[in-house]
Amino acid sequence: MLVDGKIYLGTSDRPEYLALKYGNRHGLITGATGTGKTVSLQVLAEGFSAAGVPVFAADIKGDLSGIARMGQAQGWQTKRAEEIGFDDFQDDVFPTVFWDLFGKQGHPVRATMSEMGPVLLSRILNLNDTQEGVLNIAFRVADEEGLLLLDLKDLRALLTNVQERAKEISGRYGNVTTASIGAIQRALLVLEQQGADHFFGERALEIADLMRIDGDGRGFVSILAADQLMQAPRLYATFLLWLLSELFEELPEVGDLEKPKLVFFFDEAHLLFDGAPKALIDRIEQVVKLIRSKGVGVYFVTQNPVDIPESVLAQLANRVQHALRAYTPREQKAVKVAADTFRPNPAFSTAEAITQLGIGEALVSVLEEKGIPSMVGRTLIRPPSAQVGPLGLAEREAIIADSPVGGLYDAVIDRESAYEILQKRARDHQLQQERAQYEAQQRSEAEKLAKERERAERAAAPRRSTRQTPVEAATTSFARTVANTIGRELVRGIFGSLKRRR
Repeated sequence: MLVDGKIYLGTSDRPEYLALKYGNRHGLITGATGTGKTVSLQVLAEGFSAAGVPVFAADIKGDLSGIARMGQAQGWQTKRAEEIGFDDFQDDVFPTVFWDLFGKQGHPVRATMSEMGPVLLSRILNLNDTQEGVLNIAFRVADEEGLLLLDLKDLRALLTNVQERAKEISGRYGNVTTASIGAIQRALLVLEQQGADHFFGERALEIADLMRIDGDGRGFVSILAADQLMQAPRLYATFLLWLLSELFEELPEVGDLEKPKLVFFFDEAHLLFDGAPKALIDRIEQVVKLIRSKGVGVYFVTQNPVDIPESVLAQLANRVQHALRAYTPREQKAVKVAADTFRPNPAFSTAEAITQLGIGEALVSVLEEKGIPSMVGRTLIRPPSAQVGPLGLAEREAIIADSPVGGLYDAVIDRESAYEILQKRARDHQLQQERAQYEAQQRSEAEKLAKERERAERAAAPRRSTRQTPVEAATTSFARTVANTIGRELVRGIFGSLKRRR
């Protein structure tokens, strides 16, 4: 059953395989709750890992963590292997690294504000167009002034600074209002209360640590503990979208390889698209379309195919469809959408089969030679080789302690960034103001002292008598008489044209 270069998925009327060389053509795993999606995800993750392909997967319920423990051939697994003729089935275990945004069930995962950028940050904060514009201006100011934005306090300090300089900045980039700044600050507070202060900061996650191969040539399975993260669904969706965009930006073009460089499983994928503006969906479509040339395969896991926009759905070539229920008009539409995406099989009705599948059974269609989709097959999914179900706490902690990235991310690094720089600027500005005020006060006091000294010197000088002698009095009287006479002549002379002398 096991074949080199392929992942064995299960058996329909034939063995169903996913060729590794088409693993970067993306995929979709769908089905109602309890129909076996997690087992299908684990089967794919084990297959990629065994082939030397690193895997990143979000673990919503903790069930995927069992991949790190040797399987114990539970009754249903042995029975299923016999039923499908899987003679090569054996217990196995796969190298695993556990991650957790909150640092409780795995190594902390962090990203800086600068890496997240204003577009994704606006998405996570649910900002309107005006507020997003102000946030873009703030990031532009940070770039121009060399202000590193690493964590929440950096962005808060920057926004306060932008508000204080609103008149200056508005003249350069457009209107910056107090209302928009306040709305962004309040949204940051909500985000902090959801635990985002654990996510934003350093040391930031390095993509290379998600692409490790162990000594036996197996790809590490990186599992993100997402049970607590799901309580902040917007943070969850934005983080995974950021990770996808980081892969796209950092990895070089490699074209089509014999196997992917990394496979990315996005569970609860509908959270990525709920309420997303068209511009964001267009961006996601572009990344999904182009990232395969970087050797990355993206697999969305969700309940209904209608959760995925058609433009993105068209990029997902490898399909595993578990049972859907069709009680409501929306569910009936989902069944039709799912059926229409498969290459028909004349042996059965695809739409009818989707509503009749049992647990662990799925419709499977993958790319075959020349990239042609295979005819859909009603498939019993093979049992995973590792443990099915969650690890115990002690087992998880032991794996974390022995992790190849142990110690790299556990301690928070708080280097000088926007917050510290702006605090220093504010202190320097305050000192300058205090110095200017002190110097002005000193000048005022010096002038006051000088005036008081002048008055004191004037008061101390000997007084001259103001009494006139008889000669002085006569002289003064004569001078006054002459002056009066001249004054009358001048007045008359000036107005002589108006009034003649008599």
